[in-house]
Amino acid sequence: MIDKNNPLTPKPCRGRDAIASSAASHQKFSAADLKQMCRECGADDVGIVEIDRLALVSEKEGILSLFPWTKSLVSFVGRINRENLRSPARSIASLELHQVEEGLNSTAQKFVAMLERAGIRAANPAVGFPMETDNWGSGKIQVLSHKLMAVEAGLGKMGLHRNVIHPVFGSFVLLNTVLIDVEVEEYDSPLDYNPCIDCKLCAAACPTGAISSDGFFNPVNCLTHTYRELIGGFSDWVDNVAASKSSRDYRAKISDAETVSMWQSLAYGPCYKSVYCMAVCPAGDEVISQFANDRKAFVANVVKPLQQREETVYVLPGSDAESHVMRAFPHKKIKRVGNGVRPKTVANFISSMSFAFQRDQSAGLNATYHFTFRGCEPCEATVIIKDKSLVVEKGHTGIADICISADTGAWLRVLHKETSLVKEILLRRIRVKGPLQLLKAFGKCFA
Repeated sequence: MIDKNNPLTPKPCRGRDAIASSAASHQKFSAADLKQMCRECGADDVGIVEIDRLALVSEKEGILSLFPWTKSLVSFVGRINRENLRSPARSIASLELHQVEEGLNSTAQKFVAMLERAGIRAANPAVGFPMETDNWGSGKIQVLSHKLMAVEAGLGKMGLHRNVIHPVFGSFVLLNTVLIDVEVEEYDSPLDYNPCIDCKLCAAACPTGAISSDGFFNPVNCLTHTYRELIGGFSDWVDNVAASKSSRDYRAKISDAETVSMWQSLAYGPCYKSVYCMAVCPAGDEVISQFANDRKAFVANVVKPLQQREETVYVLPGSDAESHVMRAFPHKKIKRVGNGVRPKTVANFISSMSFAFQRDQSAGLNATYHFTFRGCEPCEATVIIKDKSLVVEKGHTGIADICISADTGAWLRVLHKETSLVKEILLRRIRVKGPLQLLKAFGKCFA
């Protein structure tokens, strides 16, 4: 019972109740008002997408598991200072990325607080990290795709380098998204053109060759180098620490500079080893004039310093990245490493093949593989490698050149390098019907 004479008795906040009641009475909200609120909180550009959009089908279930009340998604961008990102000094470029990311997270938090005070439920995933790392090795760790939301919200299109290119700011943006529980009067649509000018400078600058001028992209080679000091690269570093018999043994594998760099990443934020693809991109209304007015000067002043930079490029042994560095950047140092990517399940192994495929290593191979997994995760799959391309299908299709039947646990242990393929074949936990050289060639395609 409320005691009206007791000053300590909580009193109802009629003002807030009135705001909430007013918010609840609206069926749809003004897109212009929501965008203005987001800009006031620090966003440089804003777009809004409905949850039921067909293009979001693959994301919808995951989004609703995070925030079941989601009806709309507010996508927004933060501008990156171009000259900082273009600097050959990785400390300057990485600091710029960290500061823009922190700004976007702050913008999202302020925006959600403003919405909540207006009686609108909302939630804001992080720009990047923290992520759901429990899913590492078995699924995606990001809670939603900010790139997909930005494209659908008309904030840009994916370029050759697989980054969103904003029509005005170009590649010099980071992205964030806020989930809200209200419908909006008017939603945005994707751009009807792509700001990417197909100059292929991103392919020319990429130290790992992950970006190909014909449109092929190798994400695992990008991840292994650019993200060397976070996620999988950090796991690989820990493995090196654990496997070292002494400090001398450790220093034989990891230089003092690498150890200090890892400490710096842990203390001050990770150092991104590349992001050259974003730095050299000339697309966007605010960026294009420097390139269009004098292309030779642009290449000399922006692209060449990154290409000529002496640095260590981290590669998987026998990967396309390794051969690319040797061919295109002989002045750069190659270091063979692992990337900590260890699929937890056979299903994840199958789904990640396209992610890890090294197409140049598959040159000359034309074979169909039938996989049969038994044990705790029984399933079948067909893998076709032909003309430097990969096709993965469920079940057994076509005529196989080689058949591999494997105990699920044994196969995963081989992938994790906890046992050898030869040992598991001798113990008949893995059985091969067909030329063994085809199995060896298969392994070469997934360095």
